[in-house]
Amino acid sequence: MQEAAPKAPAAAPRQPVQQVGPAAKPPPVVKPQGTTHAQKPHAAPHKPADKPHEPSPPAVAAPAVPAPVVVAPPTNAAKPADGDKPDDTSKKVPRFAALRSDEVNLRAGPGTRYPIDWLYKRRDLPVEIEREFEGWRLIRDMDGIRGWVHQATLTGRRNFVIKVSEATMRADPKEQAGAVAILKSGVIGRIRACEASAEWCQVQVAGHRGYLKRDQIWGLLPNEAVAP
Repeated sequence: MQEAAPKAPAAAPRQPVQQVGPAAKPPPVVKPQGTTHAQKPHAAPHKPADKPHEPSPPAVAAPAVPAPVVVAPPTNAAKPADGDKPDDTSKKVPRFAALRSDEVNLRAGPGTRYPIDWLYKRRDLPVEIEREFEGWRLIRDMDGIRGWVHQATLTGRRNFVIKVSEATMRADPKEQAGAVAILKSGVIGRIRACEASAEWCQVQVAGHRGYLKRDQIWGLLPNEAVAP
């Protein structure tokens, strides 16, 4: 009696037995939006030769100017936004502040009669205040450059700048926590809270919030605490 031929093995299923979910998206990479280094100011433009003397026009009497009207500010005026708060002069030096505008002159001394040695073009850049003289502040940046700026060019907002080549913002203050964003060197952000001598600080960069290691950022004094 002839034996039946063995059956061919069943074809492999077209669909996997176990569905595998999509791969997790990598965290966004945040790059600096401008330079954080002080720049040498441009030389003064060439002054053109004086024009030949021209006769002055006849004098015209100026119209009478009414006396100014003094308006008292409302008692319920809104407080300035956090980013507009001035540097807190009640605090001791050294302390940190941030540049208020995109162009800040760094002078050789505390006054406009002193020459401009450097020019900053990076709003929110953190700087360390080392000395005070009337309305002027002797500051130092992350590169160690020192000079004088007027108090009006500083704000009390507590910011930081990434000082390493790359830093990972974590969802929680631990190495095993998920990555929120990858921050490149020179990225500037805000310090939201940091306990004294803490290894991690709560920070914000644009729309990203998370934690960074203290030794990855510049903008804090040793063992300094920043309240939320």
